[in-house]
Amino acid sequence: MTQPSKSDSARSTSAKKLIQKLSQILDNHKGERHVIVIQDFPDPDAISAAYAHQLISTAYDIEADIVYSGSISHQQNLALVNLLGISLLHFDRSMDMSVYSGAVFVDHQGTTARQLTKALEKAGVPILIVLDHHEPQSTPNAEFCDIRSIGATATMYAQYLEQGILELDSGAEEHMKMATALMHGVITDTNNFMRAGPEDFYAAAFLSRYRDADILEQIMNQARSKKTMEIIQKALEERVIAESVSIAGIGYLRSDDRDAIPQAADFLVTEENVHTAIVYGLVQGADQQESIIGSLRTSKLTLDPDNFLKGALGHDASGSPYGGGKHSAGGFQIPVDFLAQGKGEEYRQVKWKAFDAQIKQKIFDKIGFDSSAKTQE
Repeated sequence: MTQPSKSDSARSTSAKKLIQKLSQILDNHKGERHVIVIQDFPDPDAISAAYAHQLISTAYDIEADIVYSGSISHQQNLALVNLLGISLLHFDRSMDMSVYSGAVFVDHQGTTARQLTKALEKAGVPILIVLDHHEPQSTPNAEFCDIRSIGATATMYAQYLEQGILELDSGAEEHMKMATALMHGVITDTNNFMRAGPEDFYAAAFLSRYRDADILEQIMNQARSKKTMEIIQKALEERVIAESVSIAGIGYLRSDDRDAIPQAADFLVTEENVHTAIVYGLVQGADQQESIIGSLRTSKLTLDPDNFLKGALGHDASGSPYGGGKHSAGGFQIPVDFLAQGKGEEYRQVKWKAFDAQIKQKIFDKIGFDSSAKTQE
């Protein structure tokens, strides 16, 4: 019989300590109502982890709402929410955030949910818990933080569940749904396990006891929409390749089409002689606010997306970085602020050309590329 390694034992001990601390904090807040904040444009990892936290909270007599302020448009994300019946609340400025006793940040550290974070600050709602697998950003003060470089936040929740923070029943429908969602989160955030570490494989093995394989297959096999294919085609047409980095500014997008940006980056990085793809567009939210939204994908092992984006794009006035990431992937969001909206197509195009040129130049500077030289197409 194979004996557990020292690293396995240390990992188990560390996980148990985290679970004990998290359990104690949840126990201290029994009877409260919490808000689980996920990033503006949530992915399967964020949605599944938030759903898991919601069910765990229920076991501690805590009512928890999952809230986001952007949109969900990726076909798999929509299928995940609809097939599993996950309830998400869309934030708007009329919401009374003061009804919540505390906030939980899942799969982010506040930088990708700026509007919600500001609303919580204004309402005086304390941040109780931060759970994330991205590189450290400008982490807010919280009673409990678990920020680790790991394949997925869903992996972290699988570890909590395996250590007994919530007793799972294979016959309980809600536990099946949670395990199915978490499995999808692990799969997508590790690029079908190609970027998975030991913890992610352990998590998947544990979740496989409870997940519904048929529902998971339905979620994973969603076809791309026509609009997504059009945006990918535009990214291909607009791309500029410099030093094996493919850069594509795709202009204005509806908030509902925002999830096509990472899909376009996934596609561009597969091109021959390209190791990194960066795709971005100008997205207008439901509140009429505009932001430059972008995604980075890389196959280059020595390129750290988190350091690259922070170094290229910098920080806002409060010191929060515009971009960040994890191994092989990253994203960024830059508010347009007072230049937002404006009347007339001519104004829109002038504004886009200015932002497009500025983003490209920052990336060129970061990779040491002379933008005056002829680029490859």
